[in-house]
Amino acid sequence: MQARLIRTVVLPFLIWFIGLALATLLSDRLLHQLDLVWVGRYLGIPGTLLIIGSFGYSLAKRRKIKTRNLPRLLSYHEVLAWLGSLMVLVHAGVHFNAILGWLAVAAMLVNVASGLTGKFLIKRARERLRQAGDSPAGPDGAPGSGHFWDSLTVDAVTQWRKVHFPIAFAFGFLALAHIISIFLFWGWR
Repeated sequence: MQARLIRTVVLPFLIWFIGLALATLLSDRLLHQLDLVWVGRYLGIPGTLLIIGSFGYSLAKRRKIKTRNLPRLLSYHEVLAWLGSLMVLVHAGVHFNAILGWLAVAAMLVNVASGLTGKFLIKRARERLRQAGDSPAGPDGAPGSGHFWDSLTVDAVTQWRKVHFPIAFAFGFLALAHIISIFLFWGWR
């Protein structure tokens, strides 16, 4: 049971999160080697646009836009948010001259971690529900030991969304404040 949890939840989470860090480091290194560091300065714009585009899933989930294929929209949400986060991280680089920008990056990383956590926990809970079937009995045959607890797990994990949204809001607020400060202090001459 413990090994399965590590294999189905913890390991995929680490692969996605460490993959984001490695892709960021490799992209930044490549830009430096090609003497294209200036490109990283502007990757924040398409990265932000991709992250904004990923909110299509949230809007569809709240029935603000109509869609027939919510699972496909969820996949787009995950890919767009991951790629957008990658671009924003490359944009941030290792430049410590903008505290507001770094706060936004920190909030974005917490948001990514929260999203990945929810993704894998919900996946695991749904798999356990499918394995339990419609029977209220658990694998040992005891009444209520399987399906009941799994449905509680799904319900608890679904409550995770109530945490993920404020984190996403904090990231959006800090990113917007960073963007506004850039426009205010940009050397427009």
